[in-house]
Amino acid sequence: MLEGLLGLIHLIIAIWAILNIIGSSASGGKKILWTLFVLFFPLVGLIIWFFIGPKSNGRIG
Repeated sequence: MLEGLLGLIHLIIAIWAILNIIGSSASGGKKILWTLFVLFFPLVGLIIWFFIGPKSNGRIG
């Protein structure tokens, strides 16, 4: 049960990170690389993205 809850929380955070990456001012290639990094290295990728990744320009949508 706890594993499922932690997995759901991770999924929500990963989706939020990817939406922020897409909404950032980074170039298309950098957006793809950051997205792949977050997806392939789940915990480490999210932590590194949070501290040094591209930031969103504001509202998404």
